[in-house]
Amino acid sequence: MTDKPEIYTKSLNSLISLIKDSGQVVARGGKTSTVIPYQKEQIFGEDITVINLSQLPKEMEITSEGHLRVKGPVDWREAREFCSSHGREILTAPTEDTAHILSGLATSATGERCFGFGTLRDQVVSLTYLNSESELVSLNVSNDFVLPGEYLENLNAYKSSYEYYKNFKNAPYPRFEKETDLLIGTEGQLGIITEAVIKTKKKVPTSFFFILLPKWEDNYRPHMEIFEKVQNLREDIYCCELVDSNSLCVLPSDENPGNGNQDLIFVEFESDQSEYIFENFISQLSLVDLESIFEIGASKCHELRMKVPRLTFERNSQMGVIKKGTDIQMPPDKFENLLDAYREMAKIGIGYNLFGHFGDAHLHFNFMPTKDQVLACDESLENLYHHVKNLQGSPFAEHGIGLIKQKFIQAFYKKEQIELFGILKKVHDPNNKFFPSGFMAMCDQKLKEIGLC
Repeated sequence: MTDKPEIYTKSLNSLISLIKDSGQVVARGGKTSTVIPYQKEQIFGEDITVINLSQLPKEMEITSEGHLRVKGPVDWREAREFCSSHGREILTAPTEDTAHILSGLATSATGERCFGFGTLRDQVVSLTYLNSESELVSLNVSNDFVLPGEYLENLNAYKSSYEYYKNFKNAPYPRFEKETDLLIGTEGQLGIITEAVIKTKKKVPTSFFFILLPKWEDNYRPHMEIFEKVQNLREDIYCCELVDSNSLCVLPSDENPGNGNQDLIFVEFESDQSEYIFENFISQLSLVDLESIFEIGASKCHELRMKVPRLTFERNSQMGVIKKGTDIQMPPDKFENLLDAYREMAKIGIGYNLFGHFGDAHLHFNFMPTKDQVLACDESLENLYHHVKNLQGSPFAEHGIGLIKQKFIQAFYKKEQIELFGILKKVHDPNNKFFPSGFMAMCDQKLKEIGLC
């Protein structure tokens, strides 16, 4: 345990000095993570220096290519507003828009628009990071990921194991294909990202169709009809999102589009494509009444999307419950298996909600247990992740592993992943300086268990 305060570094030079002069370090940004407890004394030993990056200088710039360059703790809301003022828009839309962009890269977050624009990882043009020698290093997506020649066989074996997950947002382990992948999804275990350049596009007005549905617990056939039909519309639809009746119930009754007993699926599209989307998608739905479908503007939808998680957090705080959430993505042909598993979890008598990136077969089921329900909640989650592994889904497709999820991720690692994690630490962080309790640290014990160390 430690009672050492976090160190708030206020310049890049002071951060470099801290990295150089400290032993092991953990870097943190805004307190939006649900995978690392906020109470540092729970997790960090007395020899760990905890560095808070939230007071570093912020910089934003639109490059000549139309990309967004960010430095420091810029959050998604700031980036969206900055891009909009320059006639551009970012291609990622996290529900928590006060999260920092660079932290999102470290955890390979994706957000709502992944359906139409792909993952945040694939929107990165370049990034700069501080390595274990306190040096600034630049990486570019145009370069392939490489390791010293003696590790080529290990890297190829790892890439082969990743192949199955290439169409997922994130596998149970990071992708190492492009040079920039070294820092994306590795959660600060190989360095600290200080700058990134990400793609943007010309800003155009967008609209949303709201589709009201029966509760998924009672009948998810209408939901699945929508899921199947949107798969061929990724060129035309930016996102396809679910907010279930349990999520919507935190809203005041006069603001709840689901009237307290309906789920909501919404899709975003360019406003001038409204007629096309209606004709080629909405009018084709046979299990949904047209009276349950209506079009709204982007600002109204954004207001609802921000209000639901905020009010949920406030309610949980007042009731003394602790959210325990999932982050599972399934292959499209096994999406119903996930919904069936969530149905069973909904029956055990613990409060819950379901929301997320429906078009990507990627949903967040959140338990809301009281203190005396935590054990039953954990047992249910353990069974769930065992089921996900058997179905070859990805257990954590968006928000990283951190500390809380490590007990669930271990079963997804085999020799190929364990060996490469050890190699990456050896090559890029030989003294285990960065986030020494991260998921890569599990490799040492696992190597011993399987006789490789």
